[in-house]
Amino acid sequence: MSPFVLDRPAVLERLGDDEDIMFMMLGMCCDDVENNCRELSEALVAADLEGLRRAAHTVKGTLASVSDDDGAALAFALEKQARAGELAGAEALLLALQARLRHVAGVLASVLASR
Repeated sequence: MSPFVLDRPAVLERLGDDEDIMFMMLGMCCDDVENNCRELSEALVAADLEGLRRAAHTVKGTLASVSDDDGAALAFALEKQARAGELAGAEALLLALQARLRHVAGVLASVLASR
């Protein structure tokens, strides 16, 4: 998986070239990372397949909104697995997804700090 680099032009294009909205969205993504990680973990520990599917779907949308195709693909794989009722291998996917979320948040925090 390649390191995340914010594709600022693509994100801005989706947001009508509004930098204020982009920076607000990036901040919200950073703020939600630990909650997202916790929701994923709690759902897996409880074997709550619907909760895991929902949390993975939410993360997929978050990562897609900042043009992280690799991260969104990880989230989608976990979402599909939960939808299929398969927990085998879900922990490895979840750990990779949480690491990706934290990596992306670090990049976004750097972008926000340099504003």
